[in-house]
Formats: sequence, structure tokens, C-alpha cells
Amino acid sequence: MREPKSDAARIFGERVRAHRQRLGISQETLAQLSDVHWTFVGQVERGTRNLSLHNIVKLAAGLDIDPALLVTGIDASAVPREERQPSEADRIRSQRQAGAKPVA
Repeated sequence: MREPKSDAARIFGERVRAHRQRLGISQETLAQLSDVHWTFVGQVERGTRNLSLHNIVKLAAGLDIDPALLVTGIDASAVPREERQPSEADRIRSQRQAGAKPVA
């Protein structure tokens, strides 16, 4: 079995599964309600799929919940470093950790 893409994908998938199971519906039913393929739902729940905003919204609609419930609290630390491009924010964080004041 494939490993989750990231902690973010794993956490998101766990939340989708928990909401689906609370509703007492199958992955196939959720897929139909969300207008996605049933194999996609399985991949999401296992954390092996990286989702677009549209698919997050579709899954939330299928679960009849606010999409925020699926992503709240997941931050950049849950995404592998190699998948993020260094940004100005990264440079500022590095400077702060080193005790230097950021240059404006």
C-alpha cells in the first residue's frame, strides 16, 4: 500500500473518512454525492491523492459540511519541504530563528 503524500493529505483523508462513516455511507455513495469517481474517494481517504480546491469543495458538499471542517488546523508544516518552493516568508522565518531582524 502506498504511503500518504504528506501529513496534510493523511489528516484530510482521515477527516473525510470520519465524516463519511458518521453519515453511514460508502465511498461509492460519497463519490456519487460529490460527483467524483469512487476510486478517488479511496485515494483521498488513504492520503495518497493531492486535491484541488474544487475537489475539496465537492467532497465537502457530498458530506454536507463546510469545507473548512476538512482543512482547519492543517498548516504548511504538514507539507513536505521538497514540495514547497522557498519563499520570502521562509527567508524571514529563517532570520527570526537566527535572531536577526528581517530587512524590509
